[in-house]
Amino acid sequence: MIDFQKNIHTWGRAWMLSALAVMLAVPIAISLHFGAWPGFMPVLRGLLAVAPVYWTVCAIEVLTYAPMLGSGGTYLAFVTGNITNLKAPAAISAMQNANVQPGSEEGEIISTIAIAVTSIITTIILAAGVALFSVMAPLLQHELLMPAFKMILPALFGALGVVFIAKNWKIAIAPLAAMIILFICVPSLSTAVSVLVPISALIAIAAARIMYKRGIV
Repeated sequence: MIDFQKNIHTWGRAWMLSALAVMLAVPIAISLHFGAWPGFMPVLRGLLAVAPVYWTVCAIEVLTYAPMLGSGGTYLAFVTGNITNLKAPAAISAMQNANVQPGSEEGEIISTIAIAVTSIITTIILAAGVALFSVMAPLLQHELLMPAFKMILPALFGALGVVFIAKNWKIAIAPLAAMIILFICVPSLSTAVSVLVPISALIAIAAARIMYKRGIV
């Protein structure tokens, strides 16, 4: 398992740097082709406005998801994206069905396989969607289907939530209460899922720790 972990970190870092290089290559290639460069100061001002938020979210997500997904799953999930609404739920569901615990050697392998499969399936679906876009666009944009698309994420987390809340409902009280109060006070934050999911996870961990010390759970 030690050799496996070393290989995971070696290849994981290599692929993350490769993915970063490919992402940066797109705007660089566009600028080279059109001979249009935004300049250092405009880019810096733009980064100062948004980068601190992403740095904070990135740090929180790594601390939140890495223990659940394992090293292999974490590298793969952060390279392919859609962690909150696809990769993490798929990995957790797979580990639960296999009766293995997150952080264990078995959980590491199951999580990595689950995330890899979701990445492959997502790529296939996206390729098919692009190829059939002109045919499917009128159907997908139909007014009868629009409300359903808005409920995909709540339905996904609702189904997962029922499973985990049923295991120990006392731990779910604190994060649910905190998020309900927050959304009532600031409704506009309902779109900040990537920030609030890790924050609610930290609230759940803190509440569980306090209740454990007091013998409540």
